[in-house]
Amino acid sequence: MEGIAFSPSNNFNCYPQTHPIKTLIPIPFRFCNYKTNNPNQSLLSFSINSSKTTQTPITQPPPLVVVGSANADIYVEIDRLPTEGETISAKNGQTLAGGKGANQATCGAKLSYPTYFVGQVGDDAHGKLITQALGNGGVRLEYLKSLGGGVPTGHAVVMLQSNGQNSIIIVGGANMSSWPDKLSDQDLDVVKNAGIVLLQREIPDSVNIQVAKFSLSFEVSFQAAKGAGVTVIMDAGGMDAPMPQELLKFVDIFSPNESELRRLTGMPTDNFEQISQAAAKCHKMGVTQVLVKLGAKGSALFIEAASLCVQVKGAIPSMPDRKSILNLLQSV
Repeated sequence: MEGIAFSPSNNFNCYPQTHPIKTLIPIPFRFCNYKTNNPNQSLLSFSINSSKTTQTPITQPPPLVVVGSANADIYVEIDRLPTEGETISAKNGQTLAGGKGANQATCGAKLSYPTYFVGQVGDDAHGKLITQALGNGGVRLEYLKSLGGGVPTGHAVVMLQSNGQNSIIIVGGANMSSWPDKLSDQDLDVVKNAGIVLLQREIPDSVNIQVAKFSLSFEVSFQAAKGAGVTVIMDAGGMDAPMPQELLKFVDIFSPNESELRRLTGMPTDNFEQISQAAAKCHKMGVTQVLVKLGAKGSALFIEAASLCVQVKGAIPSMPDRKSILNLLQSV
């Protein structure tokens, strides 16, 4: 198995990569293999082809569609997790718009990519906070629903430890309530016309399965959004339950963190070799591309995928815009 490991620090490991890397942004760039002191190893790098970036007109790409969660994230900074029965004080705390789905949608929009969010919030202060943050980030909100009837907006308590690790407790709220048994034709139509669909497990599996299996005729069948030519990416985070096999077989890229990978495969993930073996088991389960998130150590990518790892408090505030990404690519 081959992949690339990126680290946010200056000490990183690069593993030989032979598969093409996909990008959501139509940027002309080229790959270079730089030789190291080890004759059996080369480092993969890439750079912008500046002669083409200003001369080739870019047509509007098919949109990114995120079907998922929107949470009010309550951040608390702590030195360590409390033990059973213990009360500790946090160094700091604040509430920010978040949720895996809302974070992914905002990231896409801040890269100047047309992005739609399909999700639900409550008619409360947290719902207004999230709606404003998504709108300010440039996300299209035609498919975001506000639920009445006292259904609260989903929220999460995010415990940030000084060693860079975090632990999260999720309250589902509107993310897990009042979804229709069958998504509307309007919601499914935006999926059909997407270039990429992002899913997570902070909404019911039944919703994810409907989206992932969606076909051109708007009927649920064993065709998937993939049957309409749509790439499906699945974030494993959220629900603490086995992953439905019928969902996995329609996923193009599966993205767990270390603990999620360990729980879903039943294999240890204490070092890179064990993570590689666990990722191989995911391949046997029907997933062809696996992106493993490694917390403070960055990310490990297997087959064809890519990741940018940042360590700034608050997912939405920390997301780079398109200009920042272009500046980064031009600097390497």
